[in-house]
Amino acid sequence: MEWGKPLFVIMIVAICMGSWLINNWIRARHGYEPTDEWGATGEGKKALADTRKIELLTNENATLQGKVSRLEERIAVLERIATDPAERTAREIDALR
Repeated sequence: MEWGKPLFVIMIVAICMGSWLINNWIRARHGYEPTDEWGATGEGKKALADTRKIELLTNENATLQGKVSRLEERIAVLERIATDPAERTAREIDALR
């Protein structure tokens, strides 16, 4: 066999592709995530998805904190109304009219 023939290169590529396919078949059969042609398992995609989830949760957290602070203010007003004497509350209401 001569080393300069293209058949040798084709055989090397075929052996590499075949071993990659067998490797992924074994990994999938045993419950592991298949790899790409460079051996990566897609963890970069997971990291990107995790970063997006963190951003969404951070935004939702800020929104919920704003709602909680507004509800605390409303509860404080309701407590003040409930605990103040009726005469004072009546005077404040009349003052607003």
